[in-house]
Amino acid sequence: MSSSTAAAGTSPVTEAAPLSLCAREPHVPADRLVAEMVPPPRFDAVRFATYLPDPNQPSQTEAVRVLEGFAAGLDGAQAGGARRGLFGFGRGRAAKAPAGPRGVYLDGGYGVGKTHLLASLWHATPAEPARKAFGTFVELTNLVGALGFQKTVETLSGHRLLCIDEFELDDPGDTVLVSTLLGRLVDAGVALAATSNTLPGKLGEGRFAAADFLREIQGLSAHFRALRIDGEDYRHRGLPEAPAPFTDEQVTQAAHATENASLDAFPQLLDHLAKVHPSRYGALTDGLGAVCLTGVRPVPDQSTALRLVVLADRLYDREVPVLASGAPFDRLFSEEMLNGGYRKKYFRAISRLTALARDAKGLVQES
Repeated sequence: MSSSTAAAGTSPVTEAAPLSLCAREPHVPADRLVAEMVPPPRFDAVRFATYLPDPNQPSQTEAVRVLEGFAAGLDGAQAGGARRGLFGFGRGRAAKAPAGPRGVYLDGGYGVGKTHLLASLWHATPAEPARKAFGTFVELTNLVGALGFQKTVETLSGHRLLCIDEFELDDPGDTVLVSTLLGRLVDAGVALAATSNTLPGKLGEGRFAAADFLREIQGLSAHFRALRIDGEDYRHRGLPEAPAPFTDEQVTQAAHATENASLDAFPQLLDHLAKVHPSRYGALTDGLGAVCLTGVRPVPDQSTALRLVVLADRLYDREVPVLASGAPFDRLFSEEMLNGGYRKKYFRAISRLTALARDAKGLVQES
């Protein structure tokens, strides 16, 4: 801040006007999609040792134990046939690929630390980064769309581990696609790990005619040993309630005073998200110091809501604070949405946006 600005008693402003998400139309080459299959910035430094199990939730301690053994079981494993069974930890004898599940599936509510544990597994697996992949379910299906199915199989078959976060099937096409892809990767010796709020056998329930695709869903379930992780949302344990929305003027001033902040009207941003493929939402947020939104209001329909969920996930992964005016984030989704088949996605988005709203409180100048 310059002395003249301070003397005048005005808020400091950046030289450039705020950025706008609505002005961005990112194009992401396929090689970037592959190169970015690593834990996002928020989870770059996490390890099993930094996960703090709730002493009242023994399933959390058990999950750490199992996953540490899972990583140890991958030591020296080769694609095309592991020398140790994933759940015969430490047996060490030469053997054909294990007959049991080739993966582990972390099931639990939002905010119990599943992504922390999944990223910790990625870091603990004894393989160079180029031989282990980490991405969300949406990013995996988008990779297939960018590379083609066979090229995706070839690209990932040499990996020791594939971690899939937020594993949720939203349509029958994805069910068949992912079932076939994971079957091919398991045959190639790739170990799998995934997180979700839904058990493998229940994927798709309440969203489409899951019974018509029961064979594919059961095939997916057969690849995983499910681990249930109980607990409350760590993002809100012992913390004050989410901050109330600010005024349009406060949000606008903060956008001008914050380096690399974006400023958009919420309704216009929702319209823009419909024009950008969800696989590009990460690139949409590149370089942002904060996201400032005016006029937040409940989303009008489910398609819009699901796009907003993906954006919330990418902002949370990248630790981008979100400052907003209008309706509070716990009113984004209607009661019908919160009681429907995608309810767990919506609750996750509310939880993550609330955490990012707390992070943004310091951006507003005290009057």
